[in-house]
Amino acid sequence: MNQRAFVAAAAASLLSTLLVATPAVAQEKEKCYGISKAGQNDCANLSGSHSCAGQSKVGNVPDEWKYVAKGTCADMKGLSADQAKMMVKPAADSKKG
Repeated sequence: MNQRAFVAAAAASLLSTLLVATPAVAQEKEKCYGISKAGQNDCANLSGSHSCAGQSKVGNVPDEWKYVAKGTCADMKGLSADQAKMMVKPAADSKKG
């Protein structure tokens, strides 16, 4: 087996392992709102002001979230998605005023 084929096979094996393992990890975690520090959010916020991880400007705001171990969010004084949605207006609503 030449080096290029070996590297391709190794990459394919790693990728398939990651794809199979991802759903199990997601089941063990939940989104916890209001606990992420500035620049440490995991993805887009509820208000729609950004759409990517690490873009939060302020820490501990209800529309930013991080993945945490399932069942630990309340212990961290975090909010569920429903609780956070009640506290946050989408960016489009705040621009209308």
